[in-house]
Amino acid sequence: MRENSNTRQVNDNWNESVKVLRFEVDHDKARVLGVTSQSIARALRVLLSGSTVGQYREGDKLIDIVLRQPLSKRQILSDLGNAYVPTASGKAVPPLQIAKPVFDWEPGVMWRLNRDYAITAQCDITEGLQGATVTGQLLPAMKALQAKWAQQGWSAYTISVSGAVEESAKGSSSIAAGLPLMLFVIFTLLMVQLQSFSRAVQVFLTGPMGIAGVAMALLVLNRPFGFVALLGVIALMGMIQRNSVILIDQIEQDRASGVPAWDAIVESAVRRSRPIVLTAAAPVLAMIPLSRSVFWGPMAVAIMGGLIVATVLILLSLPAMYAAWFRVRR
Repeated sequence: MRENSNTRQVNDNWNESVKVLRFEVDHDKARVLGVTSQSIARALRVLLSGSTVGQYREGDKLIDIVLRQPLSKRQILSDLGNAYVPTASGKAVPPLQIAKPVFDWEPGVMWRLNRDYAITAQCDITEGLQGATVTGQLLPAMKALQAKWAQQGWSAYTISVSGAVEESAKGSSSIAAGLPLMLFVIFTLLMVQLQSFSRAVQVFLTGPMGIAGVAMALLVLNRPFGFVALLGVIALMGMIQRNSVILIDQIEQDRASGVPAWDAIVESAVRRSRPIVLTAAAPVLAMIPLSRSVFWGPMAVAIMGGLIVATVLILLSLPAMYAAWFRVRR
């Protein structure tokens, strides 16, 4: 992460290591004197950190009674000679005769994730870029590192992507789970409203027409296509299909009143162009203030660009689709 030029302030959540005092026990001497590791640990605990010997009740609270050497007798390393470890013969020996104190370093905090030890490496990114972009740059090197670990027999160590990319993936998967039901409900409502399978299919097919506008707007304004932008695309499909229903319904009304099919298609496209444009302009203008938002900006940009392009495509392509579908001639 530090080698990437787009990262800033790389750090991890285990922070700096802390100094600790360890005792290397000479087990041969300990066995000769009849001293166990448990007795050494108890003696050192009483000297340094203290050992709980009872509890004192004060009202509804229980306070531990801790037995420990005074502060003046445990401030320096030489004070360890003041402690004594009982032997099997009933005598006591200083712990320094059977153990050697050694200074060492260890993590101050050891974090866990799903009961496994986990180190979270994180960083800021260069202004103007998105987290998903930098993650995509780092991922090949991370996968190569994990493959190297597997070759060395460290397969228990894994690397997983977290942060905004993980949360976006969770949101996208939840949307994908309900997408089939949503499409079924939309198509059913179109069938009920238009009372025709053919016309419902035509309106349904106009939903993706805004994808070109979404891509163009996001690229021009340099916005990411993430979870929020995906919500905008889903909402955009409903807006586009609503405008398509307006045009199809006008064509059917003209044909029902006796207007020839070709003239009904052309005249409906001309007469409904103004209501469709105004209907599309209202949400586009409403999204302008929201487009500056850091969080909701991609959604607003996606709706604006997609609706503008889709409105033009509906007025040009939907009449042609209708004429081709029903084989209407001049």
